[in-house]
Amino acid sequence: MKITDVKVIVTSPGRNFVTVKIVTDEGLHGIGDATLNGRELAVASYLQDHLAPCLIGRDPMQSEDIWQYLYRGAYWRRGPVTMTAIAAIDVALWDIKAKAAGLPLYQLLGGRSRSGVMVYGHANGSDISEACDEVQKYVELGYRAVRAQCGVPGLDSTYGVSGDKMYYEPADSDLPSENTWSTSKYLNHVPSLFAELRDRFGEDLHLLHDVHHRLTPIEAGRLGRSLEPFKLFWLEDAVVAENQEGFRLIRSNTVTPLAVGEVFNSIWDCKTLIEEQLIDYIRATVVHAGGITHLRRIADFASLYNVRTGCHGATDLSPVTMGAALHFDTWVPNFGIQEYMRHTPETDNVFPHDYQFRDGYLHAGETPGHGVDIDEELARQYPYQRAYLPVNRLSDGTMWNW
Repeated sequence: MKITDVKVIVTSPGRNFVTVKIVTDEGLHGIGDATLNGRELAVASYLQDHLAPCLIGRDPMQSEDIWQYLYRGAYWRRGPVTMTAIAAIDVALWDIKAKAAGLPLYQLLGGRSRSGVMVYGHANGSDISEACDEVQKYVELGYRAVRAQCGVPGLDSTYGVSGDKMYYEPADSDLPSENTWSTSKYLNHVPSLFAELRDRFGEDLHLLHDVHHRLTPIEAGRLGRSLEPFKLFWLEDAVVAENQEGFRLIRSNTVTPLAVGEVFNSIWDCKTLIEEQLIDYIRATVVHAGGITHLRRIADFASLYNVRTGCHGATDLSPVTMGAALHFDTWVPNFGIQEYMRHTPETDNVFPHDYQFRDGYLHAGETPGHGVDIDEELARQYPYQRAYLPVNRLSDGTMWNW
């Protein structure tokens, strides 16, 4: 079997997605997601201009060798653009491999470790009351875990809070919009949200919260400690994680479980965090951490230190990544939870898929491969539209982490 064509498809059914379609001389094709929010065309060019020509004529079954070729063969390694491009090709090759075997992808990884994949949804509101009402909607849908965010008094906008509830998309402008941030207002308000949620929903519902990299380690320790009475499933992205050692200070000040990693690109980004057990959940994902081949290595390494997976799954990842992630989640022994933000009907139509949600769990389908495809004709009806994520400033104008 040989690769005969590599297509790079950019489409925007409500938001921008980049998709790789690898075609073989035996009629099989595989699909991979290459979406990098706000930098989509950089990955599309990397794929089209630099990687696709290197794949023609290669054996798609040699996915490990191709991964090494694309990673080790590039002097300028790693980084989000490179690793997202490699990930898309890797997922497409696994898709072909599973189709050639006539098996759903999870079987090639080692079979089922669980019957379903517990997922969490995103509930947000402009204030505590509205946020609680949104959590209620997810509970009524059958979710067993919900991430809760709410507006902060005195701030015009807060990360994770949007008028668009189910399909929240932060990349909202042709040029970056600007938000204002106050750490003190945020730290004073967040515990009140979770006190109300526990009072209303009891102890059984898993509650999560995303700080979105906005605190210093000592501030994160303070927040974690203040949230301990409410027993969060995890506190996500409490600090910017370039300095992995910063989590030592957080860990020494709170027993609230910690999660990080959606912006990680390789095992080196989380080596210290995992080895020193400074986190409880690693959130690296198929599309940004080098595909299934590399994410397996991260998960196996994490399992040695009692760190579980919690893969990113926001709407900036296409259904292709969700399908691949679910097959990975179905297999991986040290699974924790899977983020699940639902896509719009337009997106679902462009990317037909066989995974299903039931009773708080997502279930990977039994279609050979990862069970997701792309309708190219429909995709062409949604041309690329430039969209940026916001930026963040403190009240005095200082740039801050969004």
